Amino acid sequence: MTETSPLEGIIAARIAEQGRITFADFMATCLYEPGLGYYTSSGRKVGAEGDFYTSITVHAAYGRVIAREIAQMWRSMGSQAEFTLVECGAANGRLACDIMDYLAEREQGMYHGVNLVLVEKEPSLEAAQREMLAAHIDRLSWLSPEEFASGSFTFSGCLYSNELIDALPVHRVMMTAEGLRELYVTLKDGEFTEEVGELSTPELGAHLKRVAVELYPGQQAEINLNAPKWLATATHALNRGFIVTIDYGYPATELYSPHRKLGTLLCYYRHQVEENPYLRPGLQDITAHVDFTTLMMCGEELGLKSDWFGEQYRFLLSTGIIEEIEDIERSDVSAEEKLRLRLTLKKLIMPEGGMGDTFKLLIQSRGVSAPRLLCQRRIGG
Repeated sequence: MTETSPLEGIIAARIAEQGRITFADFMATCLYEPGLGYYTSSGRKVGAEGDFYTSITVHAAYGRVIAREIAQMWRSMGSQAEFTLVECGAANGRLACDIMDYLAEREQGMYHGVNLVLVEKEPSLEAAQREMLAAHIDRLSWLSPEEFASGSFTFSGCLYSNELIDALPVHRVMMTAEGLRELYVTLKDGEFTEEVGELSTPELGAHLKRVAVELYPGQQAEINLNAPKWLATATHALNRGFIVTIDYGYPATELYSPHRKLGTLLCYYRHQVEENPYLRPGLQDITAHVDFTTLMMCGEELGLKSDWFGEQYRFLLSTGIIEEIEDIERSDVSAEEKLRLRLTLKKLIMPEGGMGDTFKLLIQSRGVSAPRLLCQRRIGG
């Protein structure tokens, strides 16, 4: 069973008028068409009432541990009087709230100089974010992605994103006997279907050469040309400080490994995984795993230093998740609730296919000499 969407007619009309479109254009319409796209329409996307879970929906401890590292970043920058936090794609503001709550509780010297800026594409989310962050409203402001990219906004501090890059539109390519080709979206008998054609831009071939990857015949893959552009925008806004990227993905050699014959593209609808991106345009999420090698290489070219990259469980264990669990154990909640919370937090750190190693964190910096981050410590050290 599928649901119909106004976007089906809109996309079909565009194809009828201009011919086949790239998958990146199709994905951009499905996710970001004003008022109709998955991320630009009202409704809950994350959590029990949405389509998927993410680390921030598991427990506040996740945001609190990130806040511990952000406070360490502040100290690495000389405990400056003003420190700006920027979150891109904040959803309902839950992660930002957990971070700000921790800073207000444990890092008051820092908190009094913190400003929080949410870069948000969906205007209707502002009300939910305003309510979630009511205790910190005097430190809160908003920017549209267009305002963020205009060059008029600059800051020193930390920009972080959680599952943002995986939702940037991607091109789909396939290696054929004639060489690298692109998968386009077209119409056949009133249905969306794929068509193989010449590359829409030479950047696609250049991307694979840059990361030293060659697909084998018949292998399909996604190429995210928007990720480097987004990182460039973020870097140009950053005077001094850190960029933290949290997402699921791999280094390029692993991402484009031969065993991923069809790539990593997935859709999520009401907590079910769907492999067909042409169902329910605008009503289901469409994602592709992140190429962290490209983010690191592009960052270095932009003047960023890669300070740390690794699995989520390594980050959490190094930066304080055990301390958060110990705080829960010392609290006056019931034994049953403590057990439930322990089991809940295990979801964040369990490797072998769980959130612990599915998600990765990349920390890059600009203008900070030899920062001493908590995540750089040996686990247990």
